[in-house]
Formats: sequence, structure tokens, C-alpha cells
Amino acid sequence: MALDVALPLLAFVALALALVIVLRRLGAFLTAMREADAFRNAVLDLGTRVDTSLSGVIDRVDAVRRHQVDASVISGNLSAATDAVSRYSEEVRELQSPLATASQRDQLVGELERAGRSLEMVVHGCALLVSGGGPARELEAQTSIKRGYLNLIHAREAIARVASEVAAVPLPGSNSPLGRRAMAGRPSPRDHTM
Repeated sequence: MALDVALPLLAFVALALALVIVLRRLGAFLTAMREADAFRNAVLDLGTRVDTSLSGVIDRVDAVRRHQVDASVISGNLSAATDAVSRYSEEVRELQSPLATASQRDQLVGELERAGRSLEMVVHGCALLVSGGGPARELEAQTSIKRGYLNLIHAREAIARVASEVAAVPLPGSNSPLGRRAMAGRPSPRDHTM
């Protein structure tokens, strides 16, 4: 009689323990998926905002480079872009990235720092243009502006590429990429035909 009660009780306890283990693993899996998805969404959003910020200032710098706009006119744009890039860098540093995307977070920080240095080059070149000082300073100013301009373009493209890579990282425990659907309508960052 004791065996008739003990066996079902033992089976119930074993089943309850198995259920607890499965639920714990499922909870850890769902947490990892949620963190990966949150990181992906944050990077995609950041990539869009960086593209918008840098595109505007790149257009203004190009106008200065082509002598269509005076260098003194874009100082506000340069200040705003420098401030935005600094805030974006801090935002990326604070992101909690899944292990699979830690290198992409570091790449984003590096490219944002590159954009910041590029903006400093443009600010330097614009300051030289505004101050005048002869052909030698004009050449130095144009060189600084052109290098900064090109580096801004490359940084913007690299940030878009890294955002696409983050979107393509598979979810933990699956073979499907995180963001194929989100990235399906976007042009490739390497597509320069647009």
C-alpha cells in the first residue's frame, strides 16, 4: 500500500522537477532573444538617425567644398553634427549587446569616433577658410575639408553596413536572421547607384 502511494508521488515530483528545469531554460532562452532583439532594434534605429544626421552635414560640407556656400555659414551644422555624433557614441557604449554582436558594437563606436574626427577636420578647414591668409592656407583648408568630407561618407557607410550585419545575426537557438524582414526593403550600403 505504501508503494502504491509512493510511486505516483515520486513520478509527480520527477515530472515537477523536469517542468521546472524546462521552464527555467525556456526563460533564459526568451531573455536572450529579447535582449538580442532589443539590441538589433536599437542599432537599426541608431543607424537610421546617424544616416539622417550625417547626410545633412555631408551635403553642407560638399557645398562648401564646391564653393557653393561660404564656410562660415555651416558652423551651426557642424556643431550640431559633432554634438549628435558624441551623443550617439555614448548611446552605443551604453547598449547591452549579446555576445554574438559585441564586435559590431565596438565597430559602431569606432566609426562614430571616426565621424567625430572627420567633423573636427572639416571645422579646422572651415576656420582656415574664414580666416583667410593666402594660397597656402587655402590649400590646407581645402585638403582638410575634402579629407573630412570623404571620411564622413565612409563612416556613414560603415555604420549602415554594421547595422545591416547586426540585423542579420541569427536569434539565439535559431538559424533565421534577426532582421531579414526589417532590412528587406533597404538598399545595400555598398550600392552607390542611388
